[in-house]
Formats: sequence, C-alpha cells, structure tokens
Amino acid sequence: MPSSTDSARARLVELLMNQPQDPVISALLDQVEAKSTVDLFKAGEALAGVWELRWSSATQPWLKKAPWLENLQVIDPKRGRGMNLLRLGGPMADLAAIAVQADLRIESKTRVSVRFRRGGWLGPSLISGWRPTLMAAIQQSFPAWLEITWLDERLRVCRGNAGTRFALLRREDLSADALMGERP
Repeated sequence: MPSSTDSARARLVELLMNQPQDPVISALLDQVEAKSTVDLFKAGEALAGVWELRWSSATQPWLKKAPWLENLQVIDPKRGRGMNLLRLGGPMADLAAIAVQADLRIESKTRVSVRFRRGGWLGPSLISGWRPTLMAAIQQSFPAWLEITWLDERLRVCRGNAGTRFALLRREDLSADALMGERP
C-alpha cells in the first residue's frame, strides 16, 4: 500500500505535468517536503540533468510557468556548473534562448551554492556544431544558493536564497551537454 508521501508525490507530479496552476500544489509541496530525506553528499548525482520549472512561488514572470515558455535548469554537479535557460516552447525552442551560466558547489546535505558567471543570448546550433552567442560577465554581489527540499529521479523541489520555492520535473528528452553547447 502506498504511503501518504508516495500518494502526495504522485499527485504533485501529475498536477505539475498537466495543471501547473492548480492551487493545491502548494499544500502537496508541504506534504512532500515534510518527509524529505535529501542528502546531496550521498545522492548529488541525482541533481544532474535538465529540469523544467513547472511551478514557482515567485511573482516575476520569468520565474513562473508559462505555456509558451520553457524555463529550464541544467545542472552538472560533477563539473561544478549549471545554467538557467529561457526559450520559447515548441518548434521555435532551438532558435534562440536567454541563458545564465553558473558555477555550482554542493555545500551541505541540502544546499548548493550558486555563483553566476555569464549571461546573455544563445543563438541556434548550426550544423557544424557552432552556436552564436552574445554573453557578458555577471558581477554577482551577493551569495546565492538553492536549498534542495525534495529530490528523486523525476521531481525536485527547492528554495532559493530569496525564499522562493520551486518545483521542477526532469526532462529526459533533453541533453545537458547539448544545451550547454558541448557534444555528448
């Protein structure tokens, strides 16, 4: 028989996939987070991959789920790097994106430090593998971090240093190396 946490998690994933504006999501996040046993020192590689933001407590439009926008987070803990990527959804997704690249470091069982390095525009990947970019250095004046409050193979829940709570689903159809501009 499934536990109440398993049921809450399954319902949460279903809503994030199909109804990311449902008001019950916040309560389900509370239930799942209350039973969390995240230990990034033991399972830090579970962070690796491409994650899509499906729900956020933020008020900024670029930190909210929109049907026409893919808000992706690419995490590569082995190499200590990550990238936030905003791009149009659907067939236009590969034409251009706004990206912010960061250095990442696992600091504790639940915390990842984030040091933003560069941000700007990424053009389409060309047949040769080259991708035009217009990136500028970022001077981060404050410490940034993510507190991972739930992590499994499909679902990640976290809180940012500003207190915003995020729920993300893994995107198995996308390659972290390809999005970061490297060949697998």
